[in-house]
Amino acid sequence: MTTPMPILRLTRRPQFLAAAKGVSVARGAVLIQQLDRGDGDPTIRLGFTATRKIGGAVVRNRAKRRLREAARALAPVHGRPGCDYVLIARSGTAERAWDRLLDDVKSALTRLATPRADAHVETSTPTATRPASDRPDPDRPDTGQDR
Repeated sequence: MTTPMPILRLTRRPQFLAAAKGVSVARGAVLIQQLDRGDGDPTIRLGFTATRKIGGAVVRNRAKRRLREAARALAPVHGRPGCDYVLIARSGTAERAWDRLLDDVKSALTRLATPRADAHVETSTPTATRPASDRPDPDRPDTGQDR
């Protein structure tokens, strides 16, 4: 039998802020931020948060409990060793069906675990690659009449 992957909790604000500078994926009722620490330590660290936008204290606590349980089940299997993850509850986390919440967390962790070849490419089309007819004229003021 293999030893389980060590999982620790993020507890300090700087750890959460560092993870926010990494990559993130939103799926359904959860947003997951990932930071590859690059320190050679195979430990996975998890943090959980819910803002007041999703509801009062009871709703936020329920959402975080559900995220903790989902992460406890899925992070050892789908998480990458040496990474920090912050699971952020979204507006449907507390009410979402358990199977769907597990699917959301699993698909987000899977997406974060597979590196993208085009991760450095912007999602919007840069001005230099658009045709000249589509580019705004910097010398002409935008009056909004050509829309």
